[in-house]
Amino acid sequence: MQQTETQPIRLVLRLDLPPGSRLGRGKIELLEHIRETGSISAAGRAMDMSYRRAWLLVDALNQMFEEPAVEPQRGGKQGGGAQLTPFGDLLITRFRQMEQKAAAAMQADIDWLETRRRQAAGKPPE
Repeated sequence: MQQTETQPIRLVLRLDLPPGSRLGRGKIELLEHIRETGSISAAGRAMDMSYRRAWLLVDALNQMFEEPAVEPQRGGKQGGGAQLTPFGDLLITRFRQMEQKAAAAMQADIDWLETRRRQAAGKPPE
């Protein structure tokens, strides 16, 4: 498979929480969409996933910690929804801070790798 353009190297943070739970950018992005839309289904659609998949990820998040990250809202004329708990908001903030710290700590190594990696087909190294 040939690349048509060179994408920069990027660090992706994923935390493995024994015994088998994972917290990464996908779940955090889902929480961000729930915060924006007030809906698990709308958040799932924004990420091109089914409501069931989004709901399962939210359930997994709520089971990972002592406090839930998302809580359902009772329906009315417009139906129910979902909102982040204060813990859910803090989880997003802390995870994004961890990403920034990890990227800053590894920037010199990433730059070193970037200058030494094979370039995309047809592009000479700089």
